[in-house]
Amino acid sequence: MSALTHEQWAEALREGDLLGVTCTDCGRTYATPFLVCDECKSRDLERTALPREGVVYSETTIQVPPRDFDGPYQVGMVEVDGAKVMARLEGGAAIGDRVVFDDVLEEGGDPAPVFRVEE
Repeated sequence: MSALTHEQWAEALREGDLLGVTCTDCGRTYATPFLVCDECKSRDLERTALPREGVVYSETTIQVPPRDFDGPYQVGMVEVDGAKVMARLEGGAAIGDRVVFDDVLEEGGDPAPVFRVEE
């Protein structure tokens, strides 16, 4: 049994909580559900709450959005407590900017975190 299923992760996100898993053997943390640690290959993972604040690790602007999306918009990887989560970015975020988990964007039943530049 997984320490965290996609359904549990998605429901927590909708409720305003960021969850991930941490390997009990090596300490590596992931911001999404994982069954096996990429670092040490252990299956001993436990659910962990992640902080709402992070730092932009990478970012890009989608100039030509998919159908039913308004564009342009910004996405990126946000590092929270050593883990990286893919997110929508608001407020003109640049690499290295401090951001805070601010909202959830839901399209087709799949939630995605939205991080905003801290003021």
